[in-house]
Amino acid sequence: MEVPMRQRFEEYIFGLQEEIITSFERLDPNAPTFKRDSWLRAQGGKGVSGIFSVPPPGDALPAPQTVLEKAGVNISVVHGMLPPAAIKEMRADHSSIPYEENTSLPFFAAGISLVVHPRNPHAPTVHANYRYFEITEKATEDEGTGKVIAWWFGGGCDLTPSYLYEEDARHFHTTLQNTCNQHGEELYPAFKKWCDEYFYIVHRQETRGIGGLFFDDLSTETHARLSDDVERPRSPEEIFGFIKALGNSFVPSYLPIVERRMSMPSTDQHRRWQLLRRGRYVEFNLVYDRGTRFGLKTPSARIESILMSLPETARWEYMSDMGSDLESEEGRLVAVLKQPIDWAGLEKSL
Repeated sequence: MEVPMRQRFEEYIFGLQEEIITSFERLDPNAPTFKRDSWLRAQGGKGVSGIFSVPPPGDALPAPQTVLEKAGVNISVVHGMLPPAAIKEMRADHSSIPYEENTSLPFFAAGISLVVHPRNPHAPTVHANYRYFEITEKATEDEGTGKVIAWWFGGGCDLTPSYLYEEDARHFHTTLQNTCNQHGEELYPAFKKWCDEYFYIVHRQETRGIGGLFFDDLSTETHARLSDDVERPRSPEEIFGFIKALGNSFVPSYLPIVERRMSMPSTDQHRRWQLLRRGRYVEFNLVYDRGTRFGLKTPSARIESILMSLPETARWEYMSDMGSDLESEEGRLVAVLKQPIDWAGLEKSL
């Protein structure tokens, strides 16, 4: 009997969560371990959060010097009934979904989402998430789950440094590009462009970081629009393989960067700039990020998980001049946030 995609994806992300958490714990063996926090959703579902957050020291204790300042690797697996208004909106990209006024349909959604904020200002923040969504027919008495009538994957990852290191940017993007190319050379440029456009702080006229990948509604139908190979549409199995490859590429794309930067000397000015950049991170997540905004509007939402992505500390200065000198370390970063770069294809020049 064929194992349903929902079950296979759930098993995969739980294994990936453990791999990622274990990799970070090995990176800093003297730090506290991640806290595993399980929860149940009253409307149907569950989740496991892996959280690293060092509490402030007491008056007599020194501040802990861990590699990470705050990190979360969260999993959610939820199911329930999709209201007619949501179904109507989703039909724009998924015509196979039937719509009748005042009729709901069962849905299933599962995903892994992570954000890592290292302590050293020279080590970049990273974000990644991969998710699966399906809508089914209503089940009969003989069925545990109705027939799947629409499904898709979404996700991506991106890097948000405070200080620009070409070596790090090239490594992160090249790793993603090589992973994508194994499944179609059209994928990386399309999803890299989407990432640059999505993670854009409109009121600052700059991107949140130096990009990565972003995609949504990835299914057999939508994949065909990206490919010149229209004679062979990608199967659910092939697209799931692509998602797993991206998930598996997270550790090799990011941990070598942290290892290079986590012990670099830093000054109060480096820390000040890091906190200002984190302020921009907060601005994007609370003002523009669709997942955060959707979560905060959802009844009985688990706020701790939704706001897990925010840094432990951030800073906003009135009319700050940091980054205005384009010849400074800070200005070099601002320049590429104003004009995204093809890092995977860039010659070593910066």
